[in-house]
Amino acid sequence: MPVDPHPPSAAIAALGAGALSDALGRGELRSVEVVDALIGRIHALDAPETPTALRAVLEVSERALAEAASSDTRRAHGAALGPLDGVPVLVKDNIEVEGLASCAGATALVDRPVPADASLVSSLRDAGLVVLGATNLSEWANIRSEHSTSGWSALGGLCGNPWSLGRSAGGSSSGAAAAVAAGFAPLAIGTETDGSIVCPSSLCGVAGLKPAVGSVSRTGVVPISASQDSPGPIARSAADVALLLGALFGASLERADASELRLGVARTWMTGHGATDAAFEQAITALAHELGSLADREPPSPGEQEHEDELTVMLCELSDGIDAYLARRGGEGPASFAQVVEFQAAHADVELAHFGQDLFERALSLGGRGGTAYGPARERNLAWARSACLEPTFEGLDVLLAPAWGPAWKSDLVLGDPGSPASPACRPAAIAGWPIATVPIALVEGLPVGVALVARPGGEAALVALAAAMERAVGLLEDGSLSPAWAPPARG
Repeated sequence: MPVDPHPPSAAIAALGAGALSDALGRGELRSVEVVDALIGRIHALDAPETPTALRAVLEVSERALAEAASSDTRRAHGAALGPLDGVPVLVKDNIEVEGLASCAGATALVDRPVPADASLVSSLRDAGLVVLGATNLSEWANIRSEHSTSGWSALGGLCGNPWSLGRSAGGSSSGAAAAVAAGFAPLAIGTETDGSIVCPSSLCGVAGLKPAVGSVSRTGVVPISASQDSPGPIARSAADVALLLGALFGASLERADASELRLGVARTWMTGHGATDAAFEQAITALAHELGSLADREPPSPGEQEHEDELTVMLCELSDGIDAYLARRGGEGPASFAQVVEFQAAHADVELAHFGQDLFERALSLGGRGGTAYGPARERNLAWARSACLEPTFEGLDVLLAPAWGPAWKSDLVLGDPGSPASPACRPAAIAGWPIATVPIALVEGLPVGVALVARPGGEAALVALAAAMERAVGLLEDGSLSPAWAPPARG
């Protein structure tokens, strides 16, 4: 059985957000006690010099204990509290938080204080959540190079996976998913452009949800793609994802009945990894016992044209988006995307030590959304994702299911990501801006694998309901299987 390497904080670390909130409400715990224990856990397990170092947390907030004390005071005075008041949350480092560096892992943004909390962070604070700190990520949300190593940033180093320390935590919300899995916080906020919440959540054995594009504010978030970026919740259960999503939305998430949902299985979206696909088949069989039969569908998979069009769109939107972001943020340092590229080239010993910035350079050459490549690429991409893929597949359906990723691959700073077999499910949902979620369904060779759940815009409640039904069907939460093993790096 897995052994928690830091027992003094194990009891608190094991609590999900809902259970923690209940304990706070009953007076069994104080928020200050929880936050102090989790900060101690991070220092004990995540410091670079420790053998268990994940490098999942970039920075702990100096204000966290004061925020926790404020929550305890509100509770003691009988104030009306939301369901997450006093509960800690970690925030990906590409999201602005007052008092934190918020650098997207890049040295180009160091020493440029953020002007204010990102809008979504204000929503978290309005709900009473305690911002515990910032998580490591794949630098610039993994858009810098086609030869990158997921989970690496110049500021944070290489994030590991608590299931096996030499394996990848995925990207780009690497630290957010690894930190939740490791019990550093019950909740985290990631961002997704194409798979950046679903991938690390699947690899780390936690639940994650990318809401429909535009449903959560991106003001104060370092951008990649205006048409695809979406911040979203990561937690250890679908119920906790729903609570955090409600805080992001500013209202409790509506309830949906999983038994009333019309479900389909994307038979053409398997991973090609035998054990992962077999685990998916077992999971949907178990789900069918609870909810009834699922219809088979055969959506098209993206080809080279779809990949190139999406990449063109993202790179054109990236250069424009970073220009606008830097103008808003101010401070000393690069004032444009072109200057960021120059800065990183000038500091290649730090920034380009393991891989280059070929995608940044290509983005500069494309000329942004005003260039000739952008319009046709976006038009083709949308036509494929919506008209040729999702809309025909979703006729008569509410949610489409597929496996997500195979088991976590070994991290390699020399050769970059070898990757893991994956379903194509994230790509059409990314291009079209539709919501997508994941929860763990099995352990394969001791590593977690998840399911991908796709819904139409506005279908987040359906995703949460189905994710919870899947959790019940496979039983991993109940039997304690989702406890990371903290296995040291090994051959094979």
